[in-house]
Amino acid sequence: MADNKSLRAKLYDFTESELFGRSILVLIVINAIILGMETSDAIMGAIGPILLMLDRLILAVFVIEVVLRLIADFKGFWRNPWRIFDFVIVTISLIPATGALSAMRAFRILRVLRLVSQVRAMRRVVTGLLSALPGMGSIVLLLGLIFYVYAVISTKIFKDAFPEWFGSIGESSYTLFQIMTLESWSMGIVRPVMEEFPLSWMLFVPFIIMTAFTVLNLFIGVIVDAMQQEHEAEARAERETMMSENEQMLIEIRAMRKELQEIKASLK
Repeated sequence: MADNKSLRAKLYDFTESELFGRSILVLIVINAIILGMETSDAIMGAIGPILLMLDRLILAVFVIEVVLRLIADFKGFWRNPWRIFDFVIVTISLIPATGALSAMRAFRILRVLRLVSQVRAMRRVVTGLLSALPGMGSIVLLLGLIFYVYAVISTKIFKDAFPEWFGSIGESSYTLFQIMTLESWSMGIVRPVMEEFPLSWMLFVPFIIMTAFTVLNLFIGVIVDAMQQEHEAEARAERETMMSENEQMLIEIRAMRKELQEIKASLK
């Protein structure tokens, strides 16, 4: 039993080591490049068998990695979302290349997202985005309400004259989305509509101001604020860690000084 615990401890230290982690990340990047090269008929015609062999070898390493992590820390493995993500992606990668589920093997490229968990700057961005989701939710509801109101109005007004753009609420919503993104909104949609309805600009201009120039900027503001809070929290944690280490050093220095004083007193 003690030997098994010692072996698991050594295996855990190995799988959590910086060298092991970097090696896996290198293989993830190489695998992503190989998967991209497999989409080229010219490359597959020239070195296809080599790429497929490398893909299988890297997949075997990924399977071994997951197995080692499960053996080293089974309970901790299932408490780590990124470990579960790796397990799912590797499992998808093992699906046979033929059959109804073969298309799911293309999702192996998602494993490159593990870089997010390893690169500190990228991890901070993702954490900031996740913390911004509650604030973004209310903005999405507001944007959806604006879209619904304008979709109903534009459908009722322009449905007969422009059925391809405003024939239904769904088509009107898509047209309004195009207008919001400012993609060919003037010459492509608004000006042709204005030829039939000269005052239609009174509908579209306020819509653009409320969506493209106001609501979308609220998204940016919420995201920037969340990332700033994440950066401040990380900096605060680093300062607290540094202060804790300094306090520990001071305690050790005081203890050493006390011991030296006791040694000097005993020598006298």
